[in-house]
Amino acid sequence: MRRHKPNLRISLLVLVVVLAMVAAACGSDDASADENLPTIIVTTSIWGDVVENLVGDDANVEVIIPIGADAHDFSPSSQQVAAIQTADLVVANGLGLEEGLEDVLEAAAADGVNVLEVAPLVNPIPFGLDDEHSDEDHSDEEGEHPDEHAHDGDDPHVWMDPDRVALAALEITEALTALDGTIDWMGRAVSYSDELKKAGVEAGEMLAVVAADQRKLVTNHEALGYFADRFDFEVVGVVFPGGSTLSDPSSAELAELVETMEEEGVSTIFGESSSPSTLADAVAAEVGDEVQVVELYTESLGEPGSGADTVIGMTLTNAERVAESLGG
Repeated sequence: MRRHKPNLRISLLVLVVVLAMVAAACGSDDASADENLPTIIVTTSIWGDVVENLVGDDANVEVIIPIGADAHDFSPSSQQVAAIQTADLVVANGLGLEEGLEDVLEAAAADGVNVLEVAPLVNPIPFGLDDEHSDEDHSDEEGEHPDEHAHDGDDPHVWMDPDRVALAALEITEALTALDGTIDWMGRAVSYSDELKKAGVEAGEMLAVVAADQRKLVTNHEALGYFADRFDFEVVGVVFPGGSTLSDPSSAELAELVETMEEEGVSTIFGESSSPSTLADAVAAEVGDEVQVVELYTESLGEPGSGADTVIGMTLTNAERVAESLGG
């Protein structure tokens, strides 16, 4: 019996090798099939969901900024830079959102890569608190604003309005048509845009429970301007001044926010899933024990199962949380 054991071992070894070769061959077939599809690089998980809804299995989609990360505070790896430079299409937000990617995107566009920035194409609006948080109010001795990350142009957070996302889907379709004119991209875009608009209507119905005198928002940073514009709210204060979470609020600015909340009778600060709530918690504690910090999804989609892992889910989840917080 012992004389047959080496043969058994050899047979098992051969079987393992054969199975490995078959698996490798199958993997190679799948990889070569994927290589025949265009590669689309998308900066954020939010626009990644939009693109994936449009392309289905007809393109390879890679999202650069991971779920839960702050788009303002993200720096790409060398592999991600290389992927952008070799992509068939890059879909970015623009308007200064991807601060750590701006040079990379500009270089790729200069090298001939098709870089589509969608935010400038969907009727962007200015930041709503510019006048109240002006350079004159918080300037240094040289007359310059100490916050280099403050924004004074158009607000990049266009995805917080589902109607603008619907418009963006149509704009992305034109770039997809340039990749492959044989696919009915527009038909897909129209269908998806209708779903987004319906989500906007449903969100508005959820928010109808909030009384007119309670439609005041204090937010972590100026990310809810389009939400406020779409659903008839007013942003009365922010923890981080300007349109970026990279700003550094002064003690005077935080004290001013506390005063604003007390004057406006606001008892909720809306934080963000992609940013720590440390400062928001401190402001809430300063105003009083009855003030709560409620987390919304702003710069990123949520993890799978969160209810905010799609743009439509994010829209409805945010509306539900605002309605529950302010509609009581």
